[in-house]
Order: sequence, then C-alpha cells, then structure tokens
Amino acid sequence: MADIVVVAAKVGLIDATKSDITNYIATETITRGQAVYRLTTGKCGIADANASGKQQFRGIALNGGGAGQAIAVCEDGELAGFTVTGDADTLIYLSDTAGALADAAGTMTVPVGRIVVKADKDLTKVIRVSINKLAQWA
Repeated sequence: MADIVVVAAKVGLIDATKSDITNYIATETITRGQAVYRLTTGKCGIADANASGKQQFRGIALNGGGAGQAIAVCEDGELAGFTVTGDADTLIYLSDTAGALADAAGTMTVPVGRIVVKADKDLTKVIRVSINKLAQWA
C-alpha cells in the first residue's frame, strides 16, 4: 500500500456545483486535503484506517484549522491536489497513515472514491470522493 501524495495548497474542488460540502467543527488540528471522520458529537477529526474509532470516512477537508474551528468537508465531488498514478476508475482507500488516502486498503478496508480522468488534452487524473452515509465501520 502506498499513500497518495497530496499538495495541501492545491487541494480544491473541480466543480463546486457538482459537489456536496458540509461544515463541521474540528476536534483537533486538521490540514487541507486530509481525510476526516465524524464523531458522535457531530464534530470531525482526522480519519485513520488503523485507529479504533477513526476508521471511517466522511470526506476531505477543504480548509485547515485547529480544534474548535470550522472545517468545510467535501463529501462527494472531484478534487484536485492529489498525485494519483493508477488507471481510471481505480479505487482509492483510507490509509493507515492518519488523514491520508492510499492506493490499497489499510488495516480496515474503507473505500473513499475512485480515480477519474478528465477530458482535457493532458487527460488529467483527479480523485472523486464519495462517502457512504449508511456505512458503519467497526
């Protein structure tokens, strides 16, 4: 399993009109581009495929902030700022590295999206994240 490289400063929505965004309050310092999970309090923290209680995926942080600050989270949409090398439609997973995505499943298999190839001259690869609102990981 290899973590997907993220350039936090470049993380952004490809098309905001085709994306679902939810705002949460952070329970810890979160960096733009990190995968987050939702606590029973309704706040969000950094997701991690091998940390009990954090083994879920509720989206990608679109901004950074400290504990108590508002974090915009992409729950569904295409995102730039990630260096993906796999083929189109390849699954992306939550990593065993806190907040990271990977090209293979971590300790717990938590799929977060797929690689999408844009219809531009460079066939740019981006990720499409899509949370499963009904999934329960344990």
